[in-house]
Amino acid sequence: MPETHIALDRSARVATIDRRIFGSFVEHLGRCVYDGIYEPGHPTANEDGFRLDVVELVKELGSTTIRYPGGNFVSGFRWEDSVGPREQRPVRRDLAWHSLETNQVGLDEFSRWLKLTGSELMLAVNLGTRGIQEALDLLEYANHPSGTALSDQRIANGTPQPHGIRMWCLGNEMDGPWQTGYMTADDYGKLAARTAAAMKTADKDLELVVCGSSGSGMPTFGDWERTVLEHAYDHVEFISAHAYYQERGGDLGSFLASSVDMQYFIDTVVAAADHVGSKRKSAKKIAISFDEWNVWYLDEHQASQEVDDEWRVAPRQLEDVYSVADAVVVGNLLITLLKNHDRVRSASLAQLVNVIAPIMTEPGGAAWRQTTFFPFSVTSRLARGEVLRPAVRTGGYETAVHGTADVVDAVATHDASTGASAVFLVNRSLTEAERVTVDVRDLGAATVREALSLFDDDVYAKNTLAEPERVGLRANATATLADGVLTVELPPVSWTAVALG
Repeated sequence: MPETHIALDRSARVATIDRRIFGSFVEHLGRCVYDGIYEPGHPTANEDGFRLDVVELVKELGSTTIRYPGGNFVSGFRWEDSVGPREQRPVRRDLAWHSLETNQVGLDEFSRWLKLTGSELMLAVNLGTRGIQEALDLLEYANHPSGTALSDQRIANGTPQPHGIRMWCLGNEMDGPWQTGYMTADDYGKLAARTAAAMKTADKDLELVVCGSSGSGMPTFGDWERTVLEHAYDHVEFISAHAYYQERGGDLGSFLASSVDMQYFIDTVVAAADHVGSKRKSAKKIAISFDEWNVWYLDEHQASQEVDDEWRVAPRQLEDVYSVADAVVVGNLLITLLKNHDRVRSASLAQLVNVIAPIMTEPGGAAWRQTTFFPFSVTSRLARGEVLRPAVRTGGYETAVHGTADVVDAVATHDASTGASAVFLVNRSLTEAERVTVDVRDLGAATVREALSLFDDDVYAKNTLAEPERVGLRANATATLADGVLTVELPPVSWTAVALG
């Protein structure tokens, strides 16, 4: 059996964990909101129409921050439509996803849903078809206590306390020609800077996210970040990054190494941001909000007939059903986000329910966990304290897309206050198990508290409405700790988490 050797040292600290790295994303798209989190006729629905079975799964998932309401949707969104008496809210066309938006769920209802899940709101403003004044109006409605026209309107609408939203996205994917109102980097950078400056005048403590590139394959990637930050650097705290991955042409080996591209993406954005900061002689460091990331079978969506000439409410769109291999990639992408947590300070798995999501629902029926649910929920639960960058000696394999990739990838966390540690690992080998030894003597670990793996003889096995528990986590009985060395065997195409204490 091939072997990998890993050494952990508390001095190899990446960053203290910010829980916002375990965020997610809810967009008014397909059945994410309607027939997803919101279904008034469902047996578990509360007085607001929210499915409480979904709430329980979101809590189990461990998502901490929810980006809302888009996504491409936000670039045509009129926020005023979504507040006030529900019976008076207009139905609008959503050009982004060619559907009808009823506005039955809006800011005030969604904030109440967030309280049920224990999540924090990250709110996006429309800079595609709207601008500075609308962003300021939304900020006033959401956050001002009382005594102004818009804050008093919120109170009259039944929300006496301000929402207290701290993190705001300045538009969405403004580099993409699919985006309503997309712009050049120069035009967007100027608008974002002016909007950010105005919002900071209203509240200097806001945390603002400027749009970065929609993917590493965009023709303006890198230069977009530089140009936008030349304008907005002094006014924002974050720049966004979006990345989606899928298996193409049966090339599973390249797909399993998708995090190599994510690392390239992060390195490029950091270099561009630091270049601008250096030119400005600024001590400030721009952080990355990786606020859209996931496996998404976009090619299949674009070739499908999901979008037609009919305008419908909550059509079934982007309802990818995920495999074991997809979940292993998601777990590996989480490892990469944690390894770069000194600069990636916030992230959002896109999306949360039904739409390329870890949670699926059937109208009037069940809710269940997709395969991708498991690595996210376990990592969110176990990762505490400090992220540690491991020293890994492992074999390599050749991929058609990413060149040579490591067979094993890993990251670790350690909480000095409790003595608890966790190691997260993936084995990308298609055929061979890997024996891994991890030197944890510096962590003071005495026992293996828990060892869980996600794998299957069929790497394309999935959870469905008919078989909602076909795939799940398995206890990994090979994990042992002796003389400060953890030994664990990783099955082929697997994700594993080991908790130590």
